[in-house]
Amino acid sequence: MSELVHFLEVCEAAARAGARELVRLQGRFKSREKGPKDLVTDADLASQHAIERTVHAAFPHHAFVGEEGSVDAAAGEVEYRWIVDPLDGTANYVHGLRPYAVSVALARGDELLAGVILDPTHDECFSARRGGGAWCNGERLRVSDCRNLHSAMMAASFAANVQRDSEEMRHFIEVSLECQSLRRLGSAALNLCYVAAGKLDAYWSTSVKSWDVAAGLLIVSEAGGVVTAADGSALQLDRPRMAVAATTQLHAELIAVLRRVS
Repeated sequence: MSELVHFLEVCEAAARAGARELVRLQGRFKSREKGPKDLVTDADLASQHAIERTVHAAFPHHAFVGEEGSVDAAAGEVEYRWIVDPLDGTANYVHGLRPYAVSVALARGDELLAGVILDPTHDECFSARRGGGAWCNGERLRVSDCRNLHSAMMAASFAANVQRDSEEMRHFIEVSLECQSLRRLGSAALNLCYVAAGKLDAYWSTSVKSWDVAAGLLIVSEAGGVVTAADGSALQLDRPRMAVAATTQLHAELIAVLRRVS
């Protein structure tokens, strides 16, 4: 078994361990605010603990970076780091809406090696390993062939406490006037999976964190999508202000619109 295959197997095992906790606690959790409009639940925490146990059982010396406060002090010094969102789409989960997901990725430095995003509400497991393509439940994923904004179904993510006069709102208005339709689905991880699967043609966000998107960025790339920073430069994993599109032509149009109001 190759090292990358083993990494991917642990990603999936960890994501499934986290998802079991989310399903178990659905409707039984307590929630609180991390900040204005930004929720965290007992389920987020239980999921992250299950993921961390699974990862460290297989790789006890790897660093672990999780959304819910578990960041290894040596994460910047260790060669391998696991980047985890135990519940992406917490607001959806709290309100009983679909979808939500668990996201688990492994990086070596800034290079993403393996990633899994699991949507337990639809039993969809999106996965990728570097150089091995992107998959969902055993079926190969490929981005759409959409080449222009006016034909594009798109998605965007905002900060939890987005302001009326923010750059994010200006982007949203400008892009909505240019594209066919624009959605805010509540899960950055699944937005990326849907681009990889050809269900969405493009997605952008300037407010997500690495744990929201690490696995999804690899999945999109392995499905043939274009991934850059929101200004068209190389994406920084630890500061993922990003623009993602199915084709180079569509990506160029999206970047041009984002630049107009930046």
